[in-house]
Amino acid sequence: MHVPALIEAKRDGHELTETEIKRLIDDFTQGLIPDYQISAWAMAVFFRGMTAAETQHLTDAMMRSGRVLKYPQNSPPKIDKHSTGGVGDKVSLVLAPLLACDEIWVPMISGRGLGITGGTLDKLESIPGFNINLDEKRALQQLDQIGVFIIGQTEDICPADKKLYALRDVTGTVPSPALIVASIMSKKLAEDLDRLVLDVKFGSGAFMKTQAEAMQLAESMTAVGQRMGVKMSHLLNPMDEPLGRTVGNALEVAECVDALEGGGPSDLVKLIIDLAEKVSDTPRDQLERRLRDGSAWKKFVSLVYAQDGDATALERMLDLHRAPIVRAIQAGTSGTVKKMDACLIGRASVLLGGGRQKAGDAIDFAVGISAIKKIGESVQQDEPLMFVHARNESGFQSVLPILRKAAQVG
Repeated sequence: MHVPALIEAKRDGHELTETEIKRLIDDFTQGLIPDYQISAWAMAVFFRGMTAAETQHLTDAMMRSGRVLKYPQNSPPKIDKHSTGGVGDKVSLVLAPLLACDEIWVPMISGRGLGITGGTLDKLESIPGFNINLDEKRALQQLDQIGVFIIGQTEDICPADKKLYALRDVTGTVPSPALIVASIMSKKLAEDLDRLVLDVKFGSGAFMKTQAEAMQLAESMTAVGQRMGVKMSHLLNPMDEPLGRTVGNALEVAECVDALEGGGPSDLVKLIIDLAEKVSDTPRDQLERRLRDGSAWKKFVSLVYAQDGDATALERMLDLHRAPIVRAIQAGTSGTVKKMDACLIGRASVLLGGGRQKAGDAIDFAVGISAIKKIGESVQQDEPLMFVHARNESGFQSVLPILRKAAQVG
């Protein structure tokens, strides 16, 4: 294969064949093509885009660069959700056990925090002992026993994506729609799913800033999934304010426990039910009942125990992970909350230690922001708009101006 010819073809706007794309990705994964040639090809894709067929072929090639999960014959339908990421987005921790109450399997391979958006794995690891690294045999046994697992991506799942993303990250090609779709969908489709619902965020606290961008991404991912035999659905959700009332790992787990025990913030619960309804055959009122009657809670407890976690710690998360400094940020005037900027609140959480500023940073499970007022709520002067959970005084002082700017009352 003559790689320069493929780069030139894409540079000039021509469509590459399935064979050309597969060979390109296979040879790159095996180290037969140098990084500078794939970087040039990615830049050509960035400017010229890809057709729906090309995007499907790229997704398939990246998915097949590693291991694809295999299930026993006649096993139940496999269902999952993918979120494009948001601030305070802890949906997976409630949605996965809720869906698993049906006679289906939920094989959820999740990620860590990226930028200002929190990661499902980081939240789960705030639960003492929780093991996100299950081998395939144990993961499949767990599916058979309780219908759900939540684990991290292993080295042998989509290795092409890992290599390609590392290059995109340093060559200005991360925002390419085709490469974004292939990156997301190759990892999800390696789960060998029957149904997938997409939670596509837009707004200040999301990667897609406008609803139009989010719609384009949702439609592209849906098209690829459908072409690869998966029943797809999607929801577009604003992310101008955090989801729920907490941002930070242990704080968000505690909020999930509330939701699983029949409480929780109304916006979080509504989104969970909306997403479940897209992929479940169970009526909405019964899905809501499973959050109220303890069914989903019992399934989550089973999940935690199955993955070596201490389920007795779930209702003590705020005691186990208690930040030394917890202080309110108060409203300067009475009125209505006009703004609660998700981007700034997410940035503050990262600065406190609740996220990573660079790869390899340790996560502080205790820090974050809680009791966040929602846009449209009325407040009195000096009433708390939120509480900051900080490791030390300097951490608190570093986020104070950011959080004061994030909240506006008028």
